[in-house]
Amino acid sequence: MVMEVDLTENVPSIELTEAESELYDRQIRLWGLESQKRLRTAKILISGLNGLGAEITKNIILSGVSLVKLHDDKLVTEEDFSSQFLVPRESLTTNRAQASLERARDLNPMVDISADTEPLKNKTSEFFGQFDVVVVNGQSNEELLRIDTICREKGVKFYASDVWGTFGFFFAGLQTHRYVEDEIKYKLISKPKEKPKYETVSKPVQHEVEYPAYSSWLNFNINAAGYQRKLKRNGPGIVLLRILQKFRIIHKRDPSYKTREQDLTKLQVIRDELISSPTATDLNEQVLGMLFAQISPAVAIVGGVVAQEVIKVITKVEAPHRNLFIFDPNTCAGYVETIGVN
Repeated sequence: MVMEVDLTENVPSIELTEAESELYDRQIRLWGLESQKRLRTAKILISGLNGLGAEITKNIILSGVSLVKLHDDKLVTEEDFSSQFLVPRESLTTNRAQASLERARDLNPMVDISADTEPLKNKTSEFFGQFDVVVVNGQSNEELLRIDTICREKGVKFYASDVWGTFGFFFAGLQTHRYVEDEIKYKLISKPKEKPKYETVSKPVQHEVEYPAYSSWLNFNINAAGYQRKLKRNGPGIVLLRILQKFRIIHKRDPSYKTREQDLTKLQVIRDELISSPTATDLNEQVLGMLFAQISPAVAIVGGVVAQEVIKVITKVEAPHRNLFIFDPNTCAGYVETIGVN
């Protein structure tokens, strides 16, 4: 759906302080004062303070939102030090969310930042309903489906994201999302009988787009003929995501560098069970070997994209990706697949 729009519609009535205007000056020039005001009232939940969660947290805090809740019930491990830059070395075996607080607050003292250490499975719809956007890292499909269902009931925007080694993804569950994008047209300004001259005219237009539920990904058939034809063009990223999520379901953990050889075998078994033609996907031992721990460059890319998408959603400027983003370790590039949309 496309319609003309008043850019000041639903802009918060708050005024930025002089200090805020100075701090966010470059951002205001980039996306406008109205967008910065929307950010200034936004409340964000980031669950899962692994390396990816830290990268998302950094970018969201620096954008100037109102509140960020850091959630995690896990403890800091040695593996976290490969990519989780918010936790200091001396925080080993302490809670990840609590350990991330000090450095997170140092990023932007104007943002209200707090930690929550209660298990995510205990959180009710009232908890998720406090936020404008919920970002969840490192959870099972069952839990992601539960949270997405709650967010849809509460009108909260939802992102599921993860990184394994150099592979990553996010799924956007934005329900009905409205955003503004400039529509470019060319206006004839020359007089009759003159050589035609045109002027570029930019006009803001509001779009309305439906985003399917997380269940659309769970119901997606990776062996469907239509998708199999895409494998050579886009690579086997979606298949790889399904394998990794299945590994987490079966073994209640992710592949570990401490049990690398055994886990490679387990990944190969799941691969062969899930896909009808394993050789067609190029998911050989070399590719599967890139899925251990979270690698900083991949975390930086996927976390940067997730944070950028959250900012788009809050400011309602530009079209967010719809709806599954894959970062491919083979090509070191990301691409978007539209899942569950007719």
